[in-house]
Amino acid sequence: MALKSDNLRFGTAGIPHSAPKGTPTNGGIELVRKLGLDAMELEFVHSVFLNEAKAKSAGEIAKKNSIFLTAHAPYYVNLNAAEKEKVEASKKRIVDSARALNFAQGYSCTFHPGYYLKDDPEAVFERMRVQFKDIMRILNDEGINDVWIRPETTGKPTQFGNLNELLKLSSEFERIMPCIDFAHLHARSNGKFNTTKEFREVLELVEKHLGKRGLDNMHVHFSGIEYSEKGERNHLFLKVSDFNYKDWIRVIRDFKVKGVFICESPNIEDDALMIKKLYEAK
Repeated sequence: MALKSDNLRFGTAGIPHSAPKGTPTNGGIELVRKLGLDAMELEFVHSVFLNEAKAKSAGEIAKKNSIFLTAHAPYYVNLNAAEKEKVEASKKRIVDSARALNFAQGYSCTFHPGYYLKDDPEAVFERMRVQFKDIMRILNDEGINDVWIRPETTGKPTQFGNLNELLKLSSEFERIMPCIDFAHLHARSNGKFNTTKEFREVLELVEKHLGKRGLDNMHVHFSGIEYSEKGERNHLFLKVSDFNYKDWIRVIRDFKVKGVFICESPNIEDDALMIKKLYEAK
């Protein structure tokens, strides 16, 4: 059974930027706690850099400081690649990330699933289903049962991973649910998903497909974002973006969402703390 959060936690995508250069993972976890946050995402951007011993050590530090750990698998993932070896390498990166997070007693492992590559979206969905089934088989065979596997909503129309696709996929597996990146939803739709009504519709859709557990066990990414008609361009500070974060966090509070919210703004700890304070304000 995958881990559950009894409340809503806020954290940073990686070691806080205020940490001295060269700060190791354990030091980053301790700094997150000192800042007043309660989650941190392990950013396996290029590779899974924690071996078993280091991951277990990070898990102990996180437990001691009441920090929930999540992980982002390497970016070199495309489960719809034409070449079989690329698909297998992609699955290995996801499994390796989940394994490291499991050693760290972590919560949830996210990743970008892949690209349509001009293929029919329905055919891509079927291929994704096959690859996810194999990923879960591998994890189950290893006894990795405490980590959520989270395909992330993606920021460009060329990428597999709109909200409906991921909710449909998640409804078919016990320990798969989407990592909902609200900045990506906003960018992919060229400015939509930015009103109280639209925020409510997203959460209602999650509950419709996944039940109350979908709202009780969320993994969310947030940031400001620059975009064009082609979708995501780059992340921005919340205050200089057009993202309607004040109404967004009110809706999150109204729906009594639980889980982990990870900030991916360029000022990761500052925006994470700002949103946490807004959430906690009466």
